[in-house]
Amino acid sequence: MHELPAGPDAVVLDFSAEVTPSAAVLAATRALRAAIDHGELAEVTDLVPSAHTLLVQASPGGGLDELGVRRALRRRGTDTVHDTQTAEEIVVPVVYDGADLADVAAALDMTSDDVVEVHCRTRWRVQFMGFAPGFGYLVADDEAPHPFDAVGRRREARTNVPEGSVAIAAGYSAVYPKSSPGGWQLLGRTDARLWDAHADPPALFTAGRVVRFTDAGRGRR
Repeated sequence: MHELPAGPDAVVLDFSAEVTPSAAVLAATRALRAAIDHGELAEVTDLVPSAHTLLVQASPGGGLDELGVRRALRRRGTDTVHDTQTAEEIVVPVVYDGADLADVAAALDMTSDDVVEVHCRTRWRVQFMGFAPGFGYLVADDEAPHPFDAVGRRREARTNVPEGSVAIAAGYSAVYPKSSPGGWQLLGRTDARLWDAHADPPALFTAGRVVRFTDAGRGRR
């Protein structure tokens, strides 16, 4: 882990040199969040994970005790990402009739049913949030190579991807919370609401949560 300054009140923890950066980021995020919940880092106001880094933000003008952050990481431990969370898994029912399902199956030398089975049996974890409100980047909760790692984005992005579209790209899975442009491979659709500005919290997904997809549309493909 490398520490990069981000102004007087924040630091970026860079895990890109780790063997599995995504696992290290998730573990550090949970370790620091636990420390905050136990009153160990009173000055920290926000944690913002990304693919390889974690931004630790303190209150403006208060400064950041970087030594305290390092101590909290050592005390809580960041060796594993597979600890048990008290929150239940988020279950997302999907009708697998996506426009790219057949192409993904062909690229992986699978049947469409095989692709659905892999997507549903995978235990996904929200690595970080981004792109749009409620959009979570999900990674397989297993450090072993995943079949979908070989599936890239589309050569040409769509100008409009419908809300609720379930997609994969570059080893990630995601659900589009609102209609928007997008270049991911579409596997299906869900009625689950990913973003509600009036809810508390507004986003269904948050970093670290586990997500399971279920096939709600067998016989419709």
